[in-house]
Amino acid sequence: MSNQITAAITAVAGWVPEDRLTNFDLEKMVDTNDEWIRTRTGISERRILKGEGLATSDMAAPAVLELCKKRGITPADIDCLIVATVTPDMVFPATANIVCDKIGAVNAWGFDLSAACSGFLFALTTGASYIESGRYKNVVVVGADKMSAIIDYTDRNTCILFGDGAACVLLEPNTEGYGIKDSILRTDGSGKNFLHMKAGGSLKPATMETVANREHFAYQEGQSVFKFAVKGMADVSAELMERNNLKADDVAWLVPHQANLRIIDATANRMGLPKEKVMINISKYGNTTAGTIPLCLWEWENQLKKGDNIVLAAFGGGFTWGATWVKWAYDGK
Repeated sequence: MSNQITAAITAVAGWVPEDRLTNFDLEKMVDTNDEWIRTRTGISERRILKGEGLATSDMAAPAVLELCKKRGITPADIDCLIVATVTPDMVFPATANIVCDKIGAVNAWGFDLSAACSGFLFALTTGASYIESGRYKNVVVVGADKMSAIIDYTDRNTCILFGDGAACVLLEPNTEGYGIKDSILRTDGSGKNFLHMKAGGSLKPATMETVANREHFAYQEGQSVFKFAVKGMADVSAELMERNNLKADDVAWLVPHQANLRIIDATANRMGLPKEKVMINISKYGNTTAGTIPLCLWEWENQLKKGDNIVLAAFGGGFTWGATWVKWAYDGK
């Protein structure tokens, strides 16, 4: 028993839309095929949030309500709620504010955090700091993205990759050494042109031209991003293990951002981990940006054991990347 407070993950929940967009659906939309997509990315289908007037908050809200139910708390018990997203309901106010309103988190303050595919990791470290400070008891960290809102379904380079989804974790104080143990987070803005949205910000506000030029969609230079991602994600995961004297045998699970099967394999190889220790659900959900890592934790929760060392790793637009070591705080049901 130590007096040092760590931020333990005490519950995890997720929510994905029912509608599926399969590789065969995409074959009818763009010049691609199922085999090509599967061999290069590992994706078979992705979930799409359909319906008029539905946004990222409509996925995040049910996920957070499920989280509260599982932990036996009410939304009014939440002190702070952070939403990692690059597809907020609107430029402002923050999606976190909208989620709090939808679920009745009347005592919470919150904000959105924008770090693309590394968003959940950045938000997790941020949320953990609030717990470690001793100031807050219940901090909810959400990763949620409605990528279908910013994807050009005539661009075969990007439309095959992304899906919609949301998942979240509850952070609570712990004095037994469980929870978020260490993080190495990095950014490099010189990579901004390789993966970004060209218009819609203060640099290039919406005009008839930006819309006509299809500049309000995610743009990616795949090869460059792939090269940086393989190196960035693998390097930082190895560095985290080294810094904390973690050997491959000490690590129960790698929870990688689900962008591409080859990037995941490269990271696992660098860490010396067999495939059995790697959470992979990219075939079902594609890349849900900030949603990928918590969706994995949600799906694998019942296999996690108290004391498991878990490494979360991500790479995203910005460039942003990082790795986080979590000591799991409870036995999955």
